[in-house]
Amino acid sequence: MFENNPVTKLLKIKYPIIQGGMAWVADADLAAAVSNGGGLGIIAAANMPPELLERQIIKIRTLTDKPFGLNIMLMSPTADDALELAARHNVPVVTTGAGLPGKVLEKLKPLGTTVIPVVASVSHAERIAKQGADAVIAEGTEAGGHIGEITTMNLVPQIVDAVDIPVIAAGGIADGRGAAAAFVLGASGVQVGTRFVCAEECNVHINYKQKIVKANDRATAVTGRSLGHPVRAIKNKFIKQYEELEKRGAPAEELEALGAGKLRLAVVEGDTEMGSLMSGQSAGLVRAIEPAAVIIESIVSQMNNIFSEMTRYSR
Repeated sequence: MFENNPVTKLLKIKYPIIQGGMAWVADADLAAAVSNGGGLGIIAAANMPPELLERQIIKIRTLTDKPFGLNIMLMSPTADDALELAARHNVPVVTTGAGLPGKVLEKLKPLGTTVIPVVASVSHAERIAKQGADAVIAEGTEAGGHIGEITTMNLVPQIVDAVDIPVIAAGGIADGRGAAAAFVLGASGVQVGTRFVCAEECNVHINYKQKIVKANDRATAVTGRSLGHPVRAIKNKFIKQYEELEKRGAPAEELEALGAGKLRLAVVEGDTEMGSLMSGQSAGLVRAIEPAAVIIESIVSQMNNIFSEMTRYSR
C-alpha cells in the first residue's frame, strides 16, 4: 500500500509512521525499536550533553540497520552541539522544533541529510519550504509537550494546500483511525508520540506509562500560556500548582523555577504527582504497554481496514 507513498520513499522506510522526538523519552532503544518495526525512530537531542548524545547515536547503529532520525530543539543551549554531531555521524534524518531551521538546512542538506521541521502554522511551513526543507511535520494543539494553537484537523489541510513538499500530520494520533483521518486530510504520513511512550522498549518509568494507560479524554491540561510556551501534560499536583501560580500572575522566574527538572522527575524517578507527565490528548486512546512493532502493525492494520471499508462503500 505504501510503495509509492512520498514519505516512505523519502525516508526509505516501510510505513509512513514517525516516532515523535520526545525529550527525556526518545532514546536509542525506543528509536531503534520503531525503525526495526518499519517506521522512523527518532532520538531526541533536547538539552542532552553532547557526549551523551554521541553515545546514543553510536548505540542506535548497533541496534538497527534501518534509517533513523535525530530531533534538534533549536531553542536548546546544546542545539549547535547536536547539529555538529548530526553532521559528524551522518545522521540520515533530522527533525527540528522550537525555532527556524535555517542553519540546520544550510549545514546538513549538502551532506545528504533529510531535514523535516515541525511547524504549527501555515506561514511557518511556507517559509521553511522556501528554505529547502524536504517535508514538514504539521503538529496540532492536541499533541503533548510544547504545542501550538491550531488543531490538527484544521492545520494539516491548510498546510497541504500551502506547500509542495510532503506533509506529516502530528497531534492526537494514536491509532489507525487517526492515521486514516490524517491521510484523508492530505497528509502523506503521521507522527506518533504519546502511544510510543507506552512501548515496551521505551525506558520511561513504569509509573509514567501507567498514567497514560489509565488516562481518559479529559486527562490533560495546558500550562505555560502566560510565558508564550504552552505545554500539554497529564493533570496532577504539579499542574495544579502551576495553574494556581499563573492565575495569580506569578512572574516568569517563579513559574520557570517550579517547572525546572519536572520532566526528568516523571521520566526517571516516576513521580506522577510532582513530575511533568507530558502527553497528548490521545492518551485516552492508549490502552496497553506493547512492543513498538506491535503498535505500528496495529496502526497500519486498522488504517488499511478503514480504507478497504471506504472503498467497499463507495462502489
